[in-house]
Amino acid sequence: MTASTVSPTLLSPFSLRGLPLKNRIIMAPMTRGRAGSERIPNDLMAEYYAQRASAGLIITEATVISQQANGWVNSPGIYSDEQTEGWKQVVEAVHAQGGLIFLQFWHCGRASHSSFQENGQLPVAPSAIKLNGEYVHTPIGKQPYETPRALETEEIPLIVEDYRRAAERAQEAGFDGVEIHGANGYLIDQFLQSKTNHRTDRYGGSVENRYRFLKEIVESVLTVWSPDRVGVRLAPNGNFNDMGSPDFRENSLYIAQQLNVYGLAYLHVMDGLGFGFHELGEPMTLAEFREVFTAPLMGNCGYTQETAEVAIKEGNVDLIAFGRPFISNPDLVDRFANSWPLNPEAEMNIWFSFDREGYTDFPNYSQ
Repeated sequence: MTASTVSPTLLSPFSLRGLPLKNRIIMAPMTRGRAGSERIPNDLMAEYYAQRASAGLIITEATVISQQANGWVNSPGIYSDEQTEGWKQVVEAVHAQGGLIFLQFWHCGRASHSSFQENGQLPVAPSAIKLNGEYVHTPIGKQPYETPRALETEEIPLIVEDYRRAAERAQEAGFDGVEIHGANGYLIDQFLQSKTNHRTDRYGGSVENRYRFLKEIVESVLTVWSPDRVGVRLAPNGNFNDMGSPDFRENSLYIAQQLNVYGLAYLHVMDGLGFGFHELGEPMTLAEFREVFTAPLMGNCGYTQETAEVAIKEGNVDLIAFGRPFISNPDLVDRFANSWPLNPEAEMNIWFSFDREGYTDFPNYSQ
């Protein structure tokens, strides 16, 4: 068998639109809540990401683009000088270990609470539709979800501009690229889905109109970053944050087809069902996205080493993002390469504490 016909594996190198990845194992974005009330990345976060720099690419935890975007206690931001400087030390720590790192942009939309907002204002959304969930963790403890305020048409370009400014700050901080979070029931996803978008202006109604918000965000970010350094994340099968629309399949394929024209770095598809499945039809597969999206595809959510290897070999995906395994295994790549056992999964109650426990204290296999 010649080298050209050898099937790729997780450990095979990959050229991400010219960016050389040492393997196809991606560290998925995972909110960890260590940035403090000012949302400034710190030494502890730099250590955490540097420990995991053997990944082909790290995608940071979701990072809010503005004060209005907040909706998670102690999550990092990218809208102040201090936050930008904090991210610089994270990027430098990862680069010092030979790693690559993209920043993920986040706006929580209705998955927030007035206690996060300036002057106690209501969180915003495409439509005034309350998230059907038990409670939201806030700076004042667990609180019931509130009915959000529907954004006025003229406010939407201001949020698009927040994304553009965040893109400039990410570039200033030295990131290798950025990812636009359009999944998991946050603001962009709320615009994309018919369940949460009941608008009657140019941002609602048809799938073309519901896509417009994401389109404008992508194009604003592309005024700062080259397309081959920008990714987008979608979750077609998920019900997280009370999502799931009957037209999910045609909606998701339309979005992917439209994004394909930009020549992006990748499309990050949460095809797994680990976040819950809305059961509105057969789950979408990466093969469906491969038919309409020609740039690199990244799968995510619930993969094991074995299932990831099968997906790569079948050719419907180029990269696989791992979340929870990277929490407790900073040396995940080495463990996969050497068939070493994984550390026990971390208990959820320490995922979001503001200290080293459950964050940077997991041993490498050699230790």
